[in-house]
Amino acid sequence: MHIPSYAHDTIRAAVLSGVPTSRQAGGLECRLCGRSFGDDLAAIPLGPTPTSGLFGCRPCLTRLVTRARRTRDAALAQDAERARAESAAWLPVRECHLARLNRVREAAEAVTEVAGDEDTEALRIAWLLISLESAYAWVPEAPEPPASADPADTELKDEAFRLDLAMITARETVAERLAYHLINEAQPEDPDMCGELECADDCSGRHDSSHIDCGPDAVFDDLAEHGVTVEPPEPEPLSPRLAALLRKDTAEEKTPLPDIEEHAPAVLAHFGISAEDTDALVSAAAVGLVADTWREGPLDEIREATDEPSDGEIFAQSVDLYRRAHTALTASRDDGPESLLAFVGVAADMDLPWAGGSRFTLRMAPSELVEELVRQVDNRTWFTAEVMREQGWHAALLHRAASATFKALHHFGMPGWPDAVATAMERIAVLDRSGVPESLTDLEAVEAALLEAPDRLGVDALDWISRQALFG
Repeated sequence: MHIPSYAHDTIRAAVLSGVPTSRQAGGLECRLCGRSFGDDLAAIPLGPTPTSGLFGCRPCLTRLVTRARRTRDAALAQDAERARAESAAWLPVRECHLARLNRVREAAEAVTEVAGDEDTEALRIAWLLISLESAYAWVPEAPEPPASADPADTELKDEAFRLDLAMITARETVAERLAYHLINEAQPEDPDMCGELECADDCSGRHDSSHIDCGPDAVFDDLAEHGVTVEPPEPEPLSPRLAALLRKDTAEEKTPLPDIEEHAPAVLAHFGISAEDTDALVSAAAVGLVADTWREGPLDEIREATDEPSDGEIFAQSVDLYRRAHTALTASRDDGPESLLAFVGVAADMDLPWAGGSRFTLRMAPSELVEELVRQVDNRTWFTAEVMREQGWHAALLHRAASATFKALHHFGMPGWPDAVATAMERIAVLDRSGVPESLTDLEAVEAALLEAPDRLGVDALDWISRQALFG
């Protein structure tokens, strides 16, 4: 009897199950069903040799071969279905990424052409390069293809290489026109700009491209001013899970938080925040957005796994993210919930060094924990965007501000922060401060920094403050 290879494991598992009897070991009975061999029931050897070992009968082996074949066929069908599902999910992601690469490459080629025109003002060329660099920086990493994808498909790598070549050409062309020199010479000193760029107190008012992030799409508007039209890329598609959630929410409930406008104002008033005070509401909502999306959950697991980041690094980065959340929430009032993507881009950035002089980046942490953190930032910010889209800007602020009162009542940006700073200064005044970081020697400056921008003190100083539990 021929036994196909796909049935070997199934038969071996059945044969080796339990201890054979002496008659089975002697080749007198079927190892599988225990029936005696004779004229009407032939013994088929199962090894280790044709004349020794264990034996089975044809009906038992036929039954096991049939079971193995059905299992194999079911696995093949499942593999085919999985490959079809992976392909259906992968192709839109692949095409979207290719479209973004192509559009930014077209923008780079257009910048090269405009920069080569001697009639174009040098300052405008410099700003074009800066907006192009922003668009290039916002190009996401290439998505990882599924295992079932064609390994010979190199189009993503090829298009990324073409984009890199176009960026090199654009940079060289602009450099020939002394872009960064001209922008600093032609741009008048403007200290008022520093408020938008969040510069240090001693900033001269001169800036280069490292201070400015125009976002992913400004370059297309800037090129339009030069009569060059490049269509901006479409937004990245939602993941299948989020798309399913959106369809479910749309079908079942148009208002994610139907009672937020009724109940949240009373909660906020209890903690000293008026729902009618827009500035206070935006500030508290920014604190809540950082606390909900970034501060809790996966970040604590990252610290447990790596002993990084430190308390001071988290302190500094949370302040920086608060400012970015504040800016994004303010912009979303007029520009819509898509403005929140600017916050997501920074909070989930894998390679961005954290604030306060920290060298920590998310890429230093275990990848599975970082993926969970990035997913949480994306999901919870998406929920805020949905509340804003369905119930309005004010309702979204109420939701995140109410969350801040429970999770971060005395954090930077909340009404209770000045009192917390005053208490901390009373405690620090009586501590032995020998050997403290230099930024903590002037208590008046320390108090001013804590009130205005704690990350300005630097990670070392914030670590020292955290160890003293001054805000505990």
